[in-house]
Amino acid sequence: MRRFRRLIVALSIPAGALAQPTTPAADSRVTEALTLARIWLEAERAYAKIPGVSAAVVSGQQVLWSGGFGFADVARETPATSSTIYSICSISKLFTSIATMQLRDAGKLRLDDPVSKHLPWFTIKQAYPQREPITVEGILTHASGLPRESDWPYWTGPEFPFPTHEQIVAKINAQETLYPAEQYFQYSNLGLSLAGEIVAAESGMPYADYVKKNILQPLGLASTTPEMPADERGKRLATGYGKLGRNPARSPLAFFQARGIAPAAGYASTPDDLARFAMWQFRNLSANGREVLAANTLREMHRPHFVDPNGTTMYGLGFSTWRSGEKGFVGHGGSCPGYQTYLLLRPEESIATVTMTNAVDANARNLAQRMYDIVAPAVLAARKDTASKPKPRDTTLAAYTGTYEGTFGGEVAVFQWEGALALLSLPNDDPIRAIAKLRKTGEHTFRRVRPDGELGETIRFELAPNGRAAAYWIFSNRLSRSVSAPQAP
Repeated sequence: MRRFRRLIVALSIPAGALAQPTTPAADSRVTEALTLARIWLEAERAYAKIPGVSAAVVSGQQVLWSGGFGFADVARETPATSSTIYSICSISKLFTSIATMQLRDAGKLRLDDPVSKHLPWFTIKQAYPQREPITVEGILTHASGLPRESDWPYWTGPEFPFPTHEQIVAKINAQETLYPAEQYFQYSNLGLSLAGEIVAAESGMPYADYVKKNILQPLGLASTTPEMPADERGKRLATGYGKLGRNPARSPLAFFQARGIAPAAGYASTPDDLARFAMWQFRNLSANGREVLAANTLREMHRPHFVDPNGTTMYGLGFSTWRSGEKGFVGHGGSCPGYQTYLLLRPEESIATVTMTNAVDANARNLAQRMYDIVAPAVLAARKDTASKPKPRDTTLAAYTGTYEGTFGGEVAVFQWEGALALLSLPNDDPIRAIAKLRKTGEHTFRRVRPDGELGETIRFELAPNGRAAAYWIFSNRLSRSVSAPQAP
């Protein structure tokens, strides 16, 4: 067993440790970082041929930026925006887990309760009958030993036939556990669907009605629904698209509804709403509040409760937990037919990023993590009154900024960074590490600054009659400004 009930680990959030910081949105460091984040995100979308990407960046109780690139629907040329609705698939599990913990706090259930105590029809075959029963905590941490799915082919296209509640119940006694409870991590949509069934059973009301009344409405998440909104088809709901195959074009996938799997994978939302969801968590934690959920319960959910024996997978109560570099994060991703989305939170810093796409093979997690990597250092620096002040913006550098042709394909973004000029090849898996800083050495002439501070090759910009750079020269090669790529805002 790898359960941690009281151990405070690196990802834990100490009570009272969070304040609600204010980030000066006009701070040049933040402005530069948001500009780079937008340039990078749009290029990632374009080169991966993702139809549409929408995103948001949150600092405390501020949305520093939200917006979109590309199309929510390609045929209609409907722009993707921060109010575009996407399937958020497994991010649904966060709302189901919060509902479960609300009922725990109300005394309706305990985490160590067997699932069968609340669902008499839960008669799955036990491959290891001598081991512990499957508990509420086990299904929230994906340590229950349950198989990943209900015994229905709902990930099979083109119809994606998700089962109803009645169909899940009818098949459950024919399924068998995969592992002993509390021994291994096994992600399970079946498990979180059962959590939704427990919410309905113990609240005495339909699952969707409960979460609307007790979570979505109190938090003002007016565009978040426990099921895909059929009435938004052709309107705000983004069309989902399949993978890129041998034919380099994506095809739209069929509209689906998750039905009985909705508590695990059915929700739809927008970047604006998930930004509000993140701000609620930061607000509740910093105030030690009880808005929707007690702050200590939310801390409990963020804390790892199960660690797989190999030590590489940690899970909270419904929340995924992970490390990137020296920092810990919580959140969740979603991947459903036609969509990939991600919600990333760094509660210690009250910083969150949201990325939503309408392509099934888009790497939304990497998009969210890299957005954080780009923006967070600038946000943290801007919050510190004692930090060194940012260098003043050099207005003469605007003539050079934009996107240019790459030497061997791709593009190069030229943008202002730390009060000077910098380059970044696009697309790029790790944009912060790939930034090349420049130092001005003459009229329209710069040199690359090596990591050791020494100067490298020369870059000379060629200006057009309108006063903006039309190209730049490097190693005797002329690279023209790209007319097809959006220019940096």
